Amino acid sequence: MPTPTARSPRRDALDNRVALIEAARVVFARDPGASLDAIAVEAGLSRRAVYGHFASRDDLQRELVTMGAARIAAALEGIDHEDPVVRLALIAAGIWREVASMRVMALFAIRGNLQAHTVNALAPLRLKVFEAVREGIAAGSVRADIPAERLARLVEDAALAILAESNRSNLSAREGHTLVQLSVLGALGFGWREAEALISNTPELNGTD
Repeated sequence: MPTPTARSPRRDALDNRVALIEAARVVFARDPGASLDAIAVEAGLSRRAVYGHFASRDDLQRELVTMGAARIAAALEGIDHEDPVVRLALIAAGIWREVASMRVMALFAIRGNLQAHTVNALAPLRLKVFEAVREGIAAGSVRADIPAERLARLVEDAALAILAESNRSNLSAREGHTLVQLSVLGALGFGWREAEALISNTPELNGTD
């Protein structure tokens, strides 16, 4: 007797899931504390349809974080530069570019009750940051008075500070792009004039490549 195969989800169920995720992006970008009801309304679906895919608001947010982390990882996968300092600035700018349209949700994911999940989801990216920091210390191009692991965390915090500021003052995409690089370079031990000069003289960083 043939072994039964698993049935594929119905097309409308898949469409509903996509609609819910897209609606959640829009709604959570405005208010990370929004209810599933608000998301259902945005998606044009019933509350029951929402629960058919996600048991709770946290489940839906975890899905968004997982998808967002995968998107960021894919976008930054090709980032490489022989200078680890430039590489770190490029990573910071790349992260900003990917989260700029979801600033409120991104900050909530990093500092809210999804923090542990977000840390795990971004583990490959955090390793990339740590390796670049360690390489920079070995090369003498970044400060060596702080252990690599701690300095990597300070670099992450510097980037997060710009994300928080963007929610307070509505930074433009260009302002955020520049500030996140300046902030990260400052954490690495660069003075503000040095950091500005590096960005100005490096086409990959100033967007003229």
